[in-house]
Amino acid sequence: MVQSFRAVWSAVILLAAVPSVRAESVVVLVRHGEKVDESSDAQLSDVGRSRARALAALLKDAGIEAVYSTDTARTRDTARPTAESLKKPVDIYDADRLEAFAKELRAKGGRVLVVGHSNTTPEMVKHLGGDPGTPIADEEYDRVFVLTLSADGRVSTLVLRFPEGVEK
Repeated sequence: MVQSFRAVWSAVILLAAVPSVRAESVVVLVRHGEKVDESSDAQLSDVGRSRARALAALLKDAGIEAVYSTDTARTRDTARPTAESLKKPVDIYDADRLEAFAKELRAKGGRVLVVGHSNTTPEMVKHLGGDPGTPIADEEYDRVFVLTLSADGRVSTLVLRFPEGVEK
């Protein structure tokens, strides 16, 4: 018993001496789904709601630990099916403070979904060190960025597209 206690205590001391190593993080970034109109707080259209459900299905087994959205109806409603399927809240982030939000995500680590807009999503990709590619066009809703952030600062950008017909 005493020998077991010493072994455990030695392991604890050894682990305390080793600097903290953050595990690899994965950040999935998407633009909100299609909207009904061009108003400032437009709702999702039927196609947009379908895309939001497809996103939830896509990420069902991805190990997402947190879901973030800007504070508009279309982004919250895009994030909601994923959050509900994972029994997580939709946490709101400030689209005017993207650099600070990127630092927060890097510090927290883990696997997260971030729902934004055609202009904020590529900016977040940049702030996280990824490659945003070409600008997102007004009529484009199918791009999915998957950033892998390694503990040593390397970032890998994978760009996926929802397949044709996902909105049906």
